[in-house]
Formats: sequence, C-alpha cells, structure tokens
Amino acid sequence: MGIREETYFEGGPHVGDLLVNLLIGLTLIGLPLTVGAIVRALWLRYRITNRRVSVTGGWLGRDRTDLIYNDIAKVVTVPRGFGAWGDMVITLKNGNRLELRALPKFREIYDYISEKISAPARQASGPLGRA
Repeated sequence: MGIREETYFEGGPHVGDLLVNLLIGLTLIGLPLTVGAIVRALWLRYRITNRRVSVTGGWLGRDRTDLIYNDIAKVVTVPRGFGAWGDMVITLKNGNRLELRALPKFREIYDYISEKISAPARQASGPLGRA
C-alpha cells in the first residue's frame, strides 16, 4: 500500500480578487478583467496535497492539471490585493508553467510546496524579483 494522500489546501480563488475586479468592471475598459474574475470564481479550484498540486478550471471546470512535486523546477510568487492573496507560477522541469491565480494563503501554500520540492528547485524559487 502507498502513502495516503492528505489534503493541505482545497478551494477556489480569493474572494477579494472577484470584488476588486467587479469594481474595475464598472469602467468599460475593465470588463474583460471582470469576466475573467467571474469565470475564475465559478470554476477554478485548487487542491494541494502531500503528493501533488491539482488545478481544475477552464470553461465549466472541465480542464484538470495534476503535477507531482518531483516535476517542479521552480516556484515563484507575486502578492496581489495588498498581500491578501497572490499568484503563483510553478515551472516544471520540461519548461511548462502552471499559473495559480488569486491563491488565498499563498505564502503558507508556497512554504508547504517548498518543503516538498527538491533542493535545487527550492534554491531557484522565491518571490518575484528575487535574484
């Protein structure tokens, strides 16, 4: 028998992302951002476990991406909403990237993922702008 998969975080994007984008949507120029935030709020879901990172999204939540920690080469975070939520970009060893937008508790999730990835990946990772 294998190791039981335990969920660390499961949920959607931070509600603040939706609220900010609804306010921006009051201007005509902000409408595309508002539509994007509504789609994220309705169908985007994150699941971080001790074995993998899973993202379910797309139109009606039909797309799912799973990645295991051994495949991660780098994790970068960017605070948003005055630090209340943030974006995270996970770069895989094959060069592909997975973006987690409006992630609640992004600092804690980053710390959790950092514990699971390899030492070289941990060294390459950090907040955006870090040398």
